[in-house]
Amino acid sequence: MLKSDNPIIKLSNLTIQRDKIKILESINWQVNQGEHWVVIGGNGSGKTTLLSALTGYFAPTKGEIDLLGERYGQAHWPTLRKKIGLVSSSLRQMMADDEPALISVITGKYAMIDLWGRPKPSDCKEARKILRRIGCNYLADRLWSVLSQGERQRVLIGRSLMAKPKVLLLDEPCAGLDPAARENFLQFVDDLGQEKNAPTFVFVTHHIEEITSIYTHAILLRDGQVLDSGPIKKMLTSEKISAVFREKVRITRIDGRYRLKLTPATH
Repeated sequence: MLKSDNPIIKLSNLTIQRDKIKILESINWQVNQGEHWVVIGGNGSGKTTLLSALTGYFAPTKGEIDLLGERYGQAHWPTLRKKIGLVSSSLRQMMADDEPALISVITGKYAMIDLWGRPKPSDCKEARKILRRIGCNYLADRLWSVLSQGERQRVLIGRSLMAKPKVLLLDEPCAGLDPAARENFLQFVDDLGQEKNAPTFVFVTHHIEEITSIYTHAILLRDGQVLDSGPIKKMLTSEKISAVFREKVRITRIDGRYRLKLTPATH
């Protein structure tokens, strides 16, 4: 059991190198209980590799990964992975077209794609309960192929919740959603994050406007390194975000949501 004073995630001097190229270099990062984090960086900054390291799909070249009180290389990572929920566009593309949403949710308990054999009655009961919780009970018998992109993302959230995760990783979950579906999904996640005993959220994005009120902290990545990290209000400044994207931008906050605007170059 995770002690209350232990961090949820702790990366110590994490370096990941492939073919002499350092994808991540000397990453130090700590996520504590009660915090929800945003990982911000441009394309190629190392955001997705960071999540792959947390889920055990990228082994560290150097450094340590501590997750939920367990250390990579010492703990049984496939078992630990079941305590981590993941929602990503890549996962969305892997789901079977002929699989009903109810079964898609159940697969999350076993951290697998495609359920082997008949589902247990107890799993069906729990999956229906989760679908009701996320407002998608009506989707239970609908096949994956006929779900909208927004519905698929909600079902993937339900799939993650099936394993009762301590951490929920959201890897650019709004990719492919139209503006209305995106706003509905973000509100849905925001409501979920405010529930009692909600998992710790780690939300990866390069769209500032997707950051809602539940997020408390941010880590800024550029070229595989940490530019800065800390309370979100101190991170989402015009100066810091300009450094992340190497463009002069202005960050504003309206009705609790952030906005980014390019600052015209002066000649």
